[in-house]
Amino acid sequence: MEWIEVFVATSQIGLEPVEGVLYQCGLTGLMIHDEADFAEFLENPNREWDYVADELVEEKEELETGITFFLRDNLYGREQLAQIQGALAAVKASEKELDLGSLELKMKNVQEEDWANNWKKYYKPFRVGKTLVVKPSWEDVTPAAGDRILEIDPASTFGTGQHHTTKLVMEALEDIVKPGAKVLDLGCGSGILSIASLLFGAEKVTMCDIFENAVKTASENVEKNNFTHEHYTAYCGNIIDDAELRSKLGTGYDVVCANIVADVIIGMSPLFAGFMKPDATLIVSGIIDERLDEVNAALTENGFVIADSRSEEGWNCIILHR
Repeated sequence: MEWIEVFVATSQIGLEPVEGVLYQCGLTGLMIHDEADFAEFLENPNREWDYVADELVEEKEELETGITFFLRDNLYGREQLAQIQGALAAVKASEKELDLGSLELKMKNVQEEDWANNWKKYYKPFRVGKTLVVKPSWEDVTPAAGDRILEIDPASTFGTGQHHTTKLVMEALEDIVKPGAKVLDLGCGSGILSIASLLFGAEKVTMCDIFENAVKTASENVEKNNFTHEHYTAYCGNIIDDAELRSKLGTGYDVVCANIVADVIIGMSPLFAGFMKPDATLIVSGIIDERLDEVNAALTENGFVIADSRSEEGWNCIILHR
């Protein structure tokens, strides 16, 4: 299997929070590059080396501070990259007092546009749950009786349906969304969960993401699936620190879903109830095994009771009631 090398540029103070974000997105084996470490080594009078080659000094001095990691060169890897982009944007928005650097992602052994164009050889129609068939626009499918076709193309936003967290939420939505339901999709990404909710019978979905591009892409994807403005509303912003946005989103939702990462879910945990009907359901996902207890504790502290939980390959989806 081919692997793609990715570098995220950050500051020295940003190394620890960025490492935490990558860990939450399921990455291990990170390579940390801290330009201050090499400078400290050169200035240390007690260092063991008497001589350091000029070429090595030049190479290290040109090295940017940041973290290198590897992704599989397939659809799941591209999905992970989109999840990482969203998670990094979320931490930058929530840590405004810290200089985290550019957080720019650089592909090292492939051109990003080439990798994006290669999605077609990986992305084929697949089934999720009992009735949902997810397909890209360039593939034709013959639906069986009762099938619901969800069309979505790869983009720079999270949510093609391949990632375990997205599949877990769609499976939960199939069981939970009732005809006429009102659904709030926080961290909507590509809009795939909102589209699934509409296909399962929701009357109206409200989507929100901190990326303007995600809000635009999600709106376009909803309309590609033959739903109109009377079926959806989309907002851009961060609900954690934007009271005006929370007011715009309103309340009275039957289902609220947040497929993000653990830290963002924990940050949102005091806010979820304000959007929900008394008998509504909350679905949170994007949680690795190691953070599950922490997320559960934050939600129960804010008045939620766990009704069900689902897991796949180290990822968790939790279903809760107030």
